Amino acid sequence: MSASTTPSSRPAVTEREAREVAEAAREQHWRKPSFAKELFLGRFRLDLIHPHPLPDEELAQRGEEFLAKLRDFVETKVDGGLIEREARIPDEVIDGLKELGAFGMKIDTKYGGLGLGQVYYNKALSLAGSASPAIGVLLSAHQSIGVPQPLKLFGTQEQRERFLPRCARTDISAFLLTEPDVGSDPARLATTAIPDGDDYVLDGVKLWTTNGVVADLLVVMARVPKSEGHRGGITAFVVETNSPGVTVENRNAFMGLRGIENGVTRFHQVRVPAANRVGEEGQGLKIALTTLNTGRLSLPASCVAAGKWCLKIAREWSAAREQWGKPVAHHEAVGSKISFIAATTFALEAVTDLASQMADEDRNDIRIEGALAKLYASEMAWTMADELVQIRGGRGFETADSLRARGERGVPAEQLLRDLRINRIFEGSTEIMHLLIAREAVDAHLSVAGDLIDPEKSLGDKARAGANAGVFYAKWLPKLVAGPGQLPASYGEFKHGVDLSGHLRYVERTARKLARSTFYAMSRWQGRMETKQGFLGRIVDIGAELFAMSASCVRAELLRSQGDHGREAYQLADVFCRQARIRVEELFTRLWTNTDDLDRKVVKGVLSGTYEWLEQGIVDPSGDGPWIADATPGPSQRENVHRPIR
Repeated sequence: MSASTTPSSRPAVTEREAREVAEAAREQHWRKPSFAKELFLGRFRLDLIHPHPLPDEELAQRGEEFLAKLRDFVETKVDGGLIEREARIPDEVIDGLKELGAFGMKIDTKYGGLGLGQVYYNKALSLAGSASPAIGVLLSAHQSIGVPQPLKLFGTQEQRERFLPRCARTDISAFLLTEPDVGSDPARLATTAIPDGDDYVLDGVKLWTTNGVVADLLVVMARVPKSEGHRGGITAFVVETNSPGVTVENRNAFMGLRGIENGVTRFHQVRVPAANRVGEEGQGLKIALTTLNTGRLSLPASCVAAGKWCLKIAREWSAAREQWGKPVAHHEAVGSKISFIAATTFALEAVTDLASQMADEDRNDIRIEGALAKLYASEMAWTMADELVQIRGGRGFETADSLRARGERGVPAEQLLRDLRINRIFEGSTEIMHLLIAREAVDAHLSVAGDLIDPEKSLGDKARAGANAGVFYAKWLPKLVAGPGQLPASYGEFKHGVDLSGHLRYVERTARKLARSTFYAMSRWQGRMETKQGFLGRIVDIGAELFAMSASCVRAELLRSQGDHGREAYQLADVFCRQARIRVEELFTRLWTNTDDLDRKVVKGVLSGTYEWLEQGIVDPSGDGPWIADATPGPSQRENVHRPIR
């Protein structure tokens, strides 16, 4: 097929076809144990996370040395307020980060990187992101999902030798999957890569390309048509941004993270050597999902930093601000918020460090743990920031510059709220994460009973599935009746002044209850289970709370055994677990007592115009224009705003 062939129009995809594409991209087998997977099956495998894994001594020393250099740099060279005001990270700051090696934190030393593990990489992101969240995003988008990680996992030796030294010191990279009309439904991906001799020719438009405005190298997902000698499918490519036909058409602006370099990138007849293809044709989505398994852990790192800062400001402000004769911290309405921030920050750090260390060890499959960490951290950090704004009152709503202008400390609480909001959307929205985790959580059930509840399977397939399911459930269901959580002496090693053993017994009992609830729902709804997104979301949220409780207890015991604030850690873990148990019980109630059915009826009414009268009495300031910008392939009609930093 020649390069001049007109790219195909956006594929028309049914819901089932979209699910099949997503299913084909996910890892099909569990070759290693998974704490979270077992948790959703009602099996509390504490042995998989306790004793808490620890980093290699040499790795830790290397990490601590880099953190010291990075701290000095961000304290002396980074002005977060300036980045917020000018909506841009100064070039000299980016150059300084390059010289420091910050762009090569996760890249092996043999390619010029620092060779840090996930634990210290996340600590560095937390530190840099606390100085300016835009810097955290710049470094994370480059290394967590940009060129280095896919090449580390799927690249050839030749590709690693060509690109990784550049990524470690000089070049900035970006990851391009989303399109103007394609978000979490990649089956509809329209960007094409047409084979032409030893090249592929790319055509299409990519949206929200974080780092795309300043990137030198891109990982681009494009659809290769199936043809003779080409299996086709969504495929990953490394693309040089300065290639003819690549145009950055717009630098996007957002409610928060104002310093990020996020754009719209158009490809018109861009020639990419076949040697730049990452993996095989059709492996693109698998590469993307596998990259995100650990790549998502960078987002919880930023949330941990946010929680620590919220706690610091809440402590200092609530002790200084007096109301009705005493500091506001001593009023219960405010004090409960401070307690929530402190306990939740401890839990988020516990979850992030545990999942990161598990990623470094590579002893467990952490696809669910990484997803839970991202989901839970993004939701809880947003709540903590909202509570900080409330604690600060009117000052929480006021900008840091305004506070300084009238003589007060410039506390950017409102900026934190704006900056954190995207985390509930980045790298898989909360709603998509619920579905992704739910799919993995019920994988064991679908592997034995999937054909039984699939309406398109034959009677023979259903009969075989029924037999397999009978064997599986005959062994599995009895184990959900009783367990260590019912024995008062279980987990006694977690009793040191404060007793955390009761919380672990609760996790064990509740995991079994969660598994029973999932089984009952599958029996009740069968093939319609996948449409019960409200129910699945609550199941996942319960699992997230149980994971966070487990991580908190294990971290508290680690700190106690190391003589590192162990008493205080036990106190924080205890408070967090008590708060989490209240949330869990509410979620269980809402599994079966909710307005899901009524909500669906109201939605149908809204979309049909039944309630349109309710919208009267306002003006709409959004004006005219299409809901989704035209992304028809073709030459760019706009100025190229690509701004490489050299």
